[in-house]
Amino acid sequence: MLLMGIVGPHCTSARTHSIKYFHTASSGVPNFPEFVSVGLVDEVEMMHYDSNTKRAEPKQDWMKKITAEDPQYWEEETQISLGNQQLYKVDIETLKLRFNQTGEDVGCDWDDETGEVKGFEHHGFDGEDFLILDLETESWIAPKREAVLTKRRWDEDKAFMAQQKNYFTQICPDYLKKHVNNGRSSLMRTEIPSVSLLQKSPSSPVSCHATGFYPDRAIMFWSKDEEEHHDNVDHGEILPNHDGSFQMSVDLDVSSFPAEHWDKYRCVFQLSGVKDQVIRLDSAVIRTNRGKTASQRLNGY
Repeated sequence: MLLMGIVGPHCTSARTHSIKYFHTASSGVPNFPEFVSVGLVDEVEMMHYDSNTKRAEPKQDWMKKITAEDPQYWEEETQISLGNQQLYKVDIETLKLRFNQTGEDVGCDWDDETGEVKGFEHHGFDGEDFLILDLETESWIAPKREAVLTKRRWDEDKAFMAQQKNYFTQICPDYLKKHVNNGRSSLMRTEIPSVSLLQKSPSSPVSCHATGFYPDRAIMFWSKDEEEHHDNVDHGEILPNHDGSFQMSVDLDVSSFPAEHWDKYRCVFQLSGVKDQVIRLDSAVIRTNRGKTASQRLNGY
């Protein structure tokens, strides 16, 4: 069984930064640490801790700068992670009697243009929301009937709520701002991707694939006659690459229209601050599984 926690939201705009931590506690999983914590700033891994090493360690060079103003930072992160490890160990023993999986989603984001700060905390079991923190009303929302008793108990704990509000409005955004400032040259960079057209077989959709871009706030779509096209289009998720960049794809079902209409379609990739990348739907540039273009395949080469 896995006990997982996700701390922080995704980046939501060109000037919004986020901090999050992924916590994973396991029970009876071979060759896997009992507890792992991974911290990310703007989707970039910046900290790692696990129950084998029992040390919180920086994953980016710019994260080492924090010790100049806070010499005990990594020792404090280690102690926090050790505490979380013990809490998750207790929870996993208690909750596995009732649930197969439980998770926590906590964190904050900060708009460096408006100064707006948002924090949130979700608790879920078996993939469904269990308790949600409402900072406006300083209370908990219970989407499921099974959570009502816990909601009432937590609502009565005013000291805990005060701690939560202080964390979301002060501590979390303060550290986020420090990390963004220390890693600005890396976090605020722009990398232009390689964009290509791919097709597994003649009957498969044509996939417009972009890889190597940064940041992850990108948009990609198919257009027809210079207008955004939605019919028979499947949008994939933005996924991380091993080098810290991102990739995404958008599929177009070309079997839904005749070949003579291909020239009407374009794949458009947009990244803030750079020129749009546009590729015309053309069999001569589509790559197949065998490394040939669609036109080569059709001509028997």
